[in-house]
Amino acid sequence: MIRLAVPALALALALATSAAGAERLRIGTWNLEWMMLPGTFDALARNCTGRNQRAGRRDRIIPCDLVPGGRWSERDLARLRDFARSANLDVIAMQEIDGREVAKRIFPRHVFCFTSRHNVQNLGFAVRRGIPHRCDRDYRLLGLGDELRRGADLTLYPGTGHAIRLLAVHLKSACNSDPLSEPRDACRQLQRQVPVLEDWIDRRARADNAFAVIGDFNRRFDLERESARDAKGRTVAIWPEINDGDPPGAELVNPGVGHGAVACRNGHGPRQPVDHFVLGRKLSHAFAAGSYRVWEYPAGGRWPDHCLLTIELEPERFDGL
Repeated sequence: MIRLAVPALALALALATSAAGAERLRIGTWNLEWMMLPGTFDALARNCTGRNQRAGRRDRIIPCDLVPGGRWSERDLARLRDFARSANLDVIAMQEIDGREVAKRIFPRHVFCFTSRHNVQNLGFAVRRGIPHRCDRDYRLLGLGDELRRGADLTLYPGTGHAIRLLAVHLKSACNSDPLSEPRDACRQLQRQVPVLEDWIDRRARADNAFAVIGDFNRRFDLERESARDAKGRTVAIWPEINDGDPPGAELVNPGVGHGAVACRNGHGPRQPVDHFVLGRKLSHAFAAGSYRVWEYPAGGRWPDHCLLTIELEPERFDGL
């Protein structure tokens, strides 16, 4: 579905106001760990699936080992809402979340662009009301025929010279450090996703778009080899494969590369991130230096197993994009 969020006049006014105020645009990525409404969880828990059972591609199921510890309560949702409000997010790429109904409990001041995939673990964007945007069609090819999660495609400030294309991803898990050529299903599936992801990046670069890929890559870029491929020509690493500078504009920037391990008081110690912001060359010029941030959760209560990560873009630089 393609939808314009605001009419052209409101879009122009919003851009003018943003530029005049020189405010930054805060963009985040957040894996919310099987996030769903308590009633939805309770209904699915009655028909959960065992570890060795395979669900249909469109089944709404949860694994039995998620019951009951994976249930988010009403109190949890309120806590997450308060935390999200304090983070003051303009645009947020969300993973592992069951669509609009639970998302609006956490982001009541935002509107949403989710993929149309039926499964409980969906992904998409929350966009602050008033920010001009368009929900573009799912990037279905990334799901490998719906075996895996699709990409969510979003355009900010559509129809203007300030347009920004964002792709939210949640790539295949369980191959975060091994070469992609490892003979395991997880690595093979992730390996198959790489050229599909690179194709989206290359098409944005050829079109001279300002773009970024944001989300849970399920991959430790810090452990990847300098070479993208092995002696047999097989893809073994994501970052050097997508960051090849071909075509021009596909030279990529990872703002978190110098940060190192992340920790946010969610019960996990410092660890290297698998969530990333990958900025195309054009959009990287608008990145506010030093704005990469790992948000600490307040003390007490349950929090997602991933940290909230954010960066900021400077609208005053948009004219140079």
